[in-house]
Amino acid sequence: MAMNSTIEWTDHTFNPWTGCTNISPGCDHCYAEAWSKRSGQVKWGNSPRKRTTDSYWRSPHIWQRKAAEFAAAHGRRQRVFCASLADVFDNQADPAWRIDLFKVIRATPSLDWQLLTKRPQNIKKMLPPDWGATGYSNVWLGFTAEDQVRFDQRKHFINEVPAQVWFVSYEPAIGPLRISEADPKPDWLISGGESGPGARPMKCSWVRDIIEDCDALGIAAFHKQWGAPGNNPLVQEKGISPAEIKDIDPFGKGGGLLDGRLIRHFPAGDKKNVNAA
Repeated sequence: MAMNSTIEWTDHTFNPWTGCTNISPGCDHCYAEAWSKRSGQVKWGNSPRKRTTDSYWRSPHIWQRKAAEFAAAHGRRQRVFCASLADVFDNQADPAWRIDLFKVIRATPSLDWQLLTKRPQNIKKMLPPDWGATGYSNVWLGFTAEDQVRFDQRKHFINEVPAQVWFVSYEPAIGPLRISEADPKPDWLISGGESGPGARPMKCSWVRDIIEDCDALGIAAFHKQWGAPGNNPLVQEKGISPAEIKDIDPFGKGGGLLDGRLIRHFPAGDKKNVNAA
């Protein structure tokens, strides 16, 4: 349950509880499920979720107190990914825990909370009563779309639920995904290949296509990683040995460069109110 995160697009991870149930193909090789089996802390699937400790819940307040120091050093606000080992909008989690989470979010206005879910259909009914017409100023809402089918199933929530930032996690990318002019448009899109044992392959063309769409539609694109060296275009297209990739392209698992570029943009409002305390 790392708090100072190594994930390239966030600064901290916070898990108000742990445990989840797999609901789509992107879950098949879930790293959080693998963590649950290794740690034995919670049973995965349709089993009780486990709330994290009171001392752990104090972490966001510590980050809040250090907000001015962080902003001075980095020129932006701290980002908090919630939740890496659960789903905020899981209907099997205790609703009281979610109420407590939003209390913490309100009490930490200098942190940008990145709430990522595979259950966007639950978001509207699970938001706090004071969410308002534009959402909390420090909350980004996102959903995972591992392929076109999942994006098409979930995309309409972008227009139906207000948020300061809407984002899509195209990770793990297990099929092509395109966004058209007629689609609801997120502010930000993260792409990445699957990593770990049994990882499914990702084609270079999928990443080129989605970044082309993002550029055309004004969506900030963040390509996190290829996941496995075999997905890297230096291997797929240039014939370079997978063993050489780490030295040539050290960005993320399997590398992260696309045609010699590191594409890691953030949504336009990412640096707002850096002096807030």
